[in-house]
Amino acid sequence: MKIKWFKKFSQSQWGEKIIGNFAFYYLKFVGLTTRWQSVTGVKETYETLDKYGSMIVIGWHGRTLLMPYFWNKTRQLNALVSPHRDGRIIVQILKKFGIGNIDGSSDRNSKEAAIELMRNLQQGNSIAIIPDGPRGPRMKLTMSPLFYAQKSGKPILGITYSVAGAKVVTKSWDNMLLPLPFCRGMYAITEPVFIPANATPAELEQYRQKIETSLNELTWRLDKALGLPFIPQGKEAKKSRYKPTDKGKK
Repeated sequence: MKIKWFKKFSQSQWGEKIIGNFAFYYLKFVGLTTRWQSVTGVKETYETLDKYGSMIVIGWHGRTLLMPYFWNKTRQLNALVSPHRDGRIIVQILKKFGIGNIDGSSDRNSKEAAIELMRNLQQGNSIAIIPDGPRGPRMKLTMSPLFYAQKSGKPILGITYSVAGAKVVTKSWDNMLLPLPFCRGMYAITEPVFIPANATPAELEQYRQKIETSLNELTWRLDKALGLPFIPQGKEAKKSRYKPTDKGKK
């Protein structure tokens, strides 16, 4: 009965707002109380942003909670967010961090979202994509970010972080990292990768592997330094989080 009540509450407009507010203030509190160490790439990232005006930010699904905390608010960032129940809560959190959203995913509004993502890049807004979401496989890069990079000429950069003592939700497909306050943390950004407009399918696959490997190795490096267990690639969500009533026309 309690579970059903909470589920009904979380799906309501007020429930989404309350949960989103609580999550934002908790994550803000964690971010402020964590003793952060910048490992690599942060200064270079904003130099790249100043030079090219906008970029494509990626990160793994299991590390999304604190990603908005690291964004420099001097430039606009809009994130692609899946339009399911959890996605609506994520929008609430992003808004409070000063980050916009673009509604869509591989499951819904894919064409409309692609047009909007390209438009944002052309207008000088950076975009954020979680390339192993919303269902996985975990820590495996899709071609989606490479498509936008190839068409726009903008660089792809991956952001990752780790926090000592964080809880790893091993029952979830993404092994979500739940950080705790007053701990030591590390964050890092990969070097920018540009995709040539005339890249062949074989070359695109080489770039994809390069970006995926770089982001994974950086994530594993931070986890190891902070004593977290090794999280391998692979697992996919067992079922879609969409309800039949949530699905739109393809």
